[in-house]
Amino acid sequence: MKNAPVQAASGFSYSRAQFEALVDAALAHARHLGATDAGAEASEGCGLSVSVRKGRLETVERNRDKSLGVTVYVGQRRGNASTSDFSPAAIERTVQAAYDIARFTAQDPVAGLPDADDVAPPASHRDLDLFHPWALTSEQAAEIALRCEQAAFATDRRITNSEGAGVSAQQSHFFSAHTHGFRGGYASSRHSISVAPIAGRGDGMQRDAWYSSMRDATELASPEAVGRYAAERALSRLKSRKITTRECPVLFESPLAAGLLGAFVQAVSGGSLYRKSSFLVDSLGKPVFAPHLDLTEDPFVPRGKGSAAFDEEGVRTQARTVVAGGRVEGYFLSTYSARKLGMRTTGNAGGSHNLTLTSRLTQPGDDLDAMLRKLGTGLFVIELMGQGINMVTGDYSRGASGFWVENGEIAYPVQEITIAGNLKDMFAGIEAVGADAYNHGAKTVGSILINRMKVAGS
Repeated sequence: MKNAPVQAASGFSYSRAQFEALVDAALAHARHLGATDAGAEASEGCGLSVSVRKGRLETVERNRDKSLGVTVYVGQRRGNASTSDFSPAAIERTVQAAYDIARFTAQDPVAGLPDADDVAPPASHRDLDLFHPWALTSEQAAEIALRCEQAAFATDRRITNSEGAGVSAQQSHFFSAHTHGFRGGYASSRHSISVAPIAGRGDGMQRDAWYSSMRDATELASPEAVGRYAAERALSRLKSRKITTRECPVLFESPLAAGLLGAFVQAVSGGSLYRKSSFLVDSLGKPVFAPHLDLTEDPFVPRGKGSAAFDEEGVRTQARTVVAGGRVEGYFLSTYSARKLGMRTTGNAGGSHNLTLTSRLTQPGDDLDAMLRKLGTGLFVIELMGQGINMVTGDYSRGASGFWVENGEIAYPVQEITIAGNLKDMFAGIEAVGADAYNHGAKTVGSILINRMKVAGS
């Protein structure tokens, strides 16, 4: 990979070569102790975070951490240990600790490193352009944060307060190897600008927030744009009302729609499936979503927030279709969970990679205004509160706020409501996905219209 040879000049204290030497030393000592197999990973992260509030500097934080993690197998017994001390003696003690844990741990018939056939060979470790360090001083970061917050205040006199604005510049790199032939690592970065303005006064105050997050700081939205948009969101919520309890269609704003995808990923991930703690057990090959929906996974998107040429176990990743025409075509499996299910790893140890939900019915002009027209009369949700999802049953109940929509147009803001349903019904009841696609971490999706949910109000 082009960005693999990381030097201290990039802001790190350790180079790729130093990490390789540390990992190799750990593996060599594991073999010396008599381990059947072993894996090790050396990593380092560093960054700067600055926050301001009401025109004043609040915090300046610099972080730097490092770790060496070791996994040792003695037959089908596994032990793990880690250290932040990179001295030879500390590495030997860490490997010894992992070895001792493995010796006294119960046997697990599916424990072990990935099969050699699943390991990503070095030739497949493509450069995904994930490392873009931001050479930012604390003074420069504070100036950007102040510009962002000031833009929010300048939007309207009704922006009366702020929970603050922040700028974060983070980067990390790692090298990993194990005795089934894997060797690899890379550097990555993630930077952000955020602000949370408050509109109104007293009991009528409303808060909202917005942010921009990218691997390359040059692709971040301007601090002024972030501040203005966050202010506009807060202003739009002034004079919110309660509504009576009813059933109606619900439109999820695109950032919230990504959360619905997250619930699906959790439900069809190996750990939930083999423990039978998911409402989608045995869903492979069965219809779960509405038949016009497709869900794809692409680990190879340049600069993607979920991009990786291999997963946390060194297994090769692959572009694939997870849902086709509403039917589940694949799970999200690590080596361990795949073996528990009698299946093969999908290269998802550590999570999903750049998921995109699309509808075969979506037209290029299906922006948010078009989605509101499709909603007709119902609830447009822009904020969710609480964690009311039962992954065993699929029951869904969340505090919410947003807007009541009549005849395809926003009528007034609403608050202090609860929306409820069951995720099976919600997935099957998706009537439309907007062209207003939004990327939230490793998930990209437009606004989602669900045909009917229960809305509890006053």
